[in-house]
Amino acid sequence: MKLNLFATCILALAFAGAASAQGTASSPETNAQYTKAQLKQLTLNAHTPEQYTALASYFSQQSEMYLQKAAEKQKVWVQLTQNVTSHASKYPTPADSVRNYYEYYMHKASEAGMLEAKYHQLAGPNAPVNAD
Repeated sequence: MKLNLFATCILALAFAGAASAQGTASSPETNAQYTKAQLKQLTLNAHTPEQYTALASYFSQQSEMYLQKAAEKQKVWVQLTQNVTSHASKYPTPADSVRNYYEYYMHKASEAGMLEAKYHQLAGPNAPVNAD
């Protein structure tokens, strides 16, 4: 009985993990929700200014989200660096971990910002018709 319950719990966690891994990314401005596969298809098949504008809007939202997360991590990072008490603490310290998250979110925000600029340029009036 315990083995069946344990196996059921493991399967439930596996399905929940698989479902969250296939989650969607959304853009509140356009109410568009894209899975990673849909986003890849849209970026590969985009040829109209409307499609480029939708992509630019999506990446703008992503950039804002990452900047917000980075700001939250920066606040925590500052607090943790003020509370350092021991020089012989183990590495990585909590402050190091939070700094790494901050740097990751800033990098992702930068990437999203560059993609936003790219798709805004492609959606512009002087954009070539079949540009990638």
